[in-house]
Amino acid sequence: MRKKALRLGLSIAGASAVAIAAPTAALAEDVDPIAAIDSVKATLDNVWILIAAVLVIFMQAGFALVEAGLTRGKNVANIFMKNLMDFCVGALLFFAVGYAIAFGGKFTGAGKYIGGDGWFLAGDGIFSYGTLDKFVFFTFQVAFAATAATIVSGAMAERTKFKSYVIYSALISAVIYPVVVRWQWGGGWLFQLDTPFHDFAGSAIVHMTGGVAAAMGAYFLGPRKGKYGPDGKPRAIPGHSIPFAILGCFILLVGWYGFNPGSWLGADPVIGKIALNTTLAAAAGAVVAMLVTWLKDGKPDVAMTGNGLLAGLVGVTAGCWVVNGLGAVIIGAVAGILVVYSVLFWDRVKIDDPVGAVSVHGVCGAFGTIAVGLFSATEADGVVAKGLFYGGGADQLVSQLIGVVSIAAFVAITTAILFFAMKKTVGLRVSEQEEIEGLDVHEHGVPGYVNDDMVLR
Repeated sequence: MRKKALRLGLSIAGASAVAIAAPTAALAEDVDPIAAIDSVKATLDNVWILIAAVLVIFMQAGFALVEAGLTRGKNVANIFMKNLMDFCVGALLFFAVGYAIAFGGKFTGAGKYIGGDGWFLAGDGIFSYGTLDKFVFFTFQVAFAATAATIVSGAMAERTKFKSYVIYSALISAVIYPVVVRWQWGGGWLFQLDTPFHDFAGSAIVHMTGGVAAAMGAYFLGPRKGKYGPDGKPRAIPGHSIPFAILGCFILLVGWYGFNPGSWLGADPVIGKIALNTTLAAAAGAVVAMLVTWLKDGKPDVAMTGNGLLAGLVGVTAGCWVVNGLGAVIIGAVAGILVVYSVLFWDRVKIDDPVGAVSVHGVCGAFGTIAVGLFSATEADGVVAKGLFYGGGADQLVSQLIGVVSIAAFVAITTAILFFAMKKTVGLRVSEQEEIEGLDVHEHGVPGYVNDDMVLR
């Protein structure tokens, strides 16, 4: 009986295979193998960039943990709420307005400065790239917009009105950041220089933009209560969870493998080189920052080592495609030194930045962008030239300086106007009592940490 059933099963399977194979063979004769390969490549490109976008979006969790860990427990819910709104509010405004300004059709100056088509992703002027679906490209770009916005949160921590922060977050995602994107990634005037300004994944466009805005926010807010003693010298205000901060650094490191390799906008072998340079710069930044604090203070500083890791990542982001491995190590190492002494500098000039955002993103973002003009080992016509240290002359270096100064000036002026206007109208800073008691309860009506021993009667 079993043998008959087996023969019957084999007969049915064989007939099915013939039925399926016949039309498949006929179709195979009509399929262009080149077109089939291109179709598979396009699918892989879209899947990879969507994965990269998810990695970059998950970086918001890293930023939240770093900021929460380096500040006090009475403000932790407020910090997570701000980071959540950076993505949510930013996504809506970038969809409605920001993407059109950054990548839409021509609007002013023949499209050199600002786009003006594709509001709400509608119209024929919506930009995409290569084989990427425009919605996949948008998702990747909105993740970057949220990153630029959330950098500011750390520098303004523990004393900012939530409603004022949301207004800032909306405007940087809708207008300020998209204009900067337009200038280079959107084919604007920086890209049209004789030797184009090169910022592959956003050391200046994303990180320096956030860092400069952070400096303006911290300046207009003023320092936290107790940050400076009667003699005017800065005092340390310890964060409530160093493990939170270091876990956040690890999450950011993982996310950066979407940030940098994803910026190639395709699933090609070159993303391996980009990942390598990202790894080397991060490692060099962390090790050097650790050694500097060890030599300076007698003990390796845990939080500063984490910031050294981030400084190396920020520094190499502009040139991760065009530098070689040694260049990435040097860029990361220099960033690891810069971040330590930059934090001390801002403290001394009374810019109170609880997490070092201005130093990590602003200072190291500017340095990393300029470093392309020194360490670029790649020449691609109409994209990037070799750097000064690789026989390319000063052309690329000059373009990098023009880009850094222009972006920094634009962001500083626009965010200064924004923060000044809010300070004079809706207010920027919470009251002294609210700051002392914590923003979790006063801004959101709930403590970040609940006393489990409390008895309800």
